[in-house]
Amino acid sequence: MNKNYLRNESAIYRKMNDLLIKKDYEGLQNAISVYNPVDIRDYIEELDLTEAILVFRLLKKEDAVEVFSKMEKDVKYRFLKGMTDSEIKYIIDELYFDDRVDLMEEMPAGIVKNILRNTNEEERNLMNKFLKYPKDSAGSLMTIEYVELKEFMTTEEALEIIKETGDDKVTVYTCYVTNETKKLLGFVTLRRIITARSKTKISELMDEDVISVHTLDDQEIVANVFNKYGFVVMPVVDSEGRMTGVITVDDILEVMEQEATEDFQRMAAMIPQEEEYLDTSPFKLAKSRVAWLLILMITATFTGQIMNHYNTLIQSMIVLNMFIPMIMDAGGNSGSQSSTLIIRGLATGEIHTRDFFKVIFKEFKVSILVGFIIALVNFTKVLLFDRVPMDIALLISVTLMFTITAAKVIGGILPIAAKKLKMDPAIMAGPLITTVVDTLSLIIYFELASHFIRI
Repeated sequence: MNKNYLRNESAIYRKMNDLLIKKDYEGLQNAISVYNPVDIRDYIEELDLTEAILVFRLLKKEDAVEVFSKMEKDVKYRFLKGMTDSEIKYIIDELYFDDRVDLMEEMPAGIVKNILRNTNEEERNLMNKFLKYPKDSAGSLMTIEYVELKEFMTTEEALEIIKETGDDKVTVYTCYVTNETKKLLGFVTLRRIITARSKTKISELMDEDVISVHTLDDQEIVANVFNKYGFVVMPVVDSEGRMTGVITVDDILEVMEQEATEDFQRMAAMIPQEEEYLDTSPFKLAKSRVAWLLILMITATFTGQIMNHYNTLIQSMIVLNMFIPMIMDAGGNSGSQSSTLIIRGLATGEIHTRDFFKVIFKEFKVSILVGFIIALVNFTKVLLFDRVPMDIALLISVTLMFTITAAKVIGGILPIAAKKLKMDPAIMAGPLITTVVDTLSLIIYFELASHFIRI
């Protein structure tokens, strides 16, 4: 039966809530069964725990497993605490292996012991092996539920294996060919197996040009490979080239979201947080923000020192103070524009560290064009509307030109420099770039002023 998606969540939720209040459990079971597991999860998460578990128990077993696998970890924790041992055992047995490992990583020790108590020794040993992989590695993302074939098999034999084991695999569309020691030899698609003659050997159909990742590769590297080649599934091998598992695109989408979130947090001068915003305590949120704010505050003292250094000039020409915010904002915004584009390019693989000088040259050309236009418009505005002398208008416009040029070049090269030094380029974003450019823009402004203006 086709699954619907919720077109009007509020109306559907009200309908199901009415059935729940009336204790019409049969009607609620029929009403909820037609919707996608993701939408069922969203509805269940709106309920209190007692009602949520009651509705969860009304689901078909296969739907219940899928709904559970898509829940947030705090919801899973509350559910596991409220479930019976038999319910936990069924859920654990039916989850895909990688989801089981993820569950083990997410849950506290008490829940983990309960999970292990409901699994057999072989699975416990296998899960312990997977839990030893670094948290953000390919090994921690992979699952062992893939179709494995041998090169000497015929397509007829391969189809029998797919029919026998396919229900328990995350995908059957790509099958991997290994030898007796599990070394990865190649892959073959289900389409080629189905369309070939029944006695054709898998060795004749398989593609030996297989791209794989290593168990210890960082998840960001894996995501880049997925993105580059457009894969939906990718094999994972150990240091000896033996097949250990596969990673599916749904897991990589989660990784991409996680990496993007971390980059945004670093770009906003915050320490990345894994917890959801609403589930994170104010203390943790403050802790993640205060360190960078303190660093930026301390570095901003250079601004005060610069202004103090040029105090005589400022006092003699009070009008100069009027344009300081505009100049600093223009520089900071220009630097942020460049750094954002370069950080994005580095993240997607469009830009590499070897492109350092190409980036400098391009940002320089862009900054000249942008700086000239901004300076020209500003000169007209300052002269006609602010009614300042010609030499002051020229000073401010030239300062803008130099500041924007410097800011765009700095905003372009700092993320690449960070990447070259094995640092996250995202830290060279907004707040840090702005602090650096603010200091530089004031130096440019007052140095030019000391030459332009005769006191």
